[in-house]
Amino acid sequence: MAAIESKPRNARSRIGLRSSGIVMTARQFDDTPESAWDDRYRYELVNGVLIVTPPVSDAEADPNDELGHMLRSFRESHPQGRVLDRTMPERTVPGTPNRRRCDRAIWIGLGRAPNTRKDIPSIVVEFVSAQRRDMLRDYELKRDEYLAAGVQEYWIIDRFRRTMTVFRQSPTGPISQVVPETGIYQTNLLPGFELPLSRLLTAADDMSPPGRTRPRKPQSNPPAGGTDG
Repeated sequence: MAAIESKPRNARSRIGLRSSGIVMTARQFDDTPESAWDDRYRYELVNGVLIVTPPVSDAEADPNDELGHMLRSFRESHPQGRVLDRTMPERTVPGTPNRRRCDRAIWIGLGRAPNTRKDIPSIVVEFVSAQRRDMLRDYELKRDEYLAAGVQEYWIIDRFRRTMTVFRQSPTGPISQVVPETGIYQTNLLPGFELPLSRLLTAADDMSPPGRTRPRKPQSNPPAGGTDG
């Protein structure tokens, strides 16, 4: 496949929704300049195929913003907050065979601004969307890729199950910790940071369409390799 032009001749030559399904290499994906992408969509490369999707829903975007606010407030006001280097939404996670775009990336302990194309986030966060087909992708496929790349914790915030599942790597494979709706999550990676899950679920509920404030629960237990709590 020929390299994509750095300055498309017109809007029709830009990569957009109609480009979904084209074959690309990881290098072509990485080398495509920002000017070539139609910024109304999200882009991922999975098994050599370009996946183009619309922006996330309000019920995913608002709690993600709330989490970002909580993390930045911790960085600015807590005595140990400078351990948090940066947090950003909508980042492509480096170090994996695919090019998956996570909802939020968190870099910890670098002591500098991260190179987002090379530095593996310490924590990757996903907010589960409404499509049932996304459950396997979020709970298993992404989990395995992120942990293998060196992500230390993978958080899945699931407004349908009303839980947050935290995955970590262990010598025997992924282990999980499930935080209930009323729980407050703490991690050794961010000493002093507390995450009350109900605060994010409330934000999701507030932005859900009328009549869908508390969506269905697809199944009782998420897929997991093991458990540590």
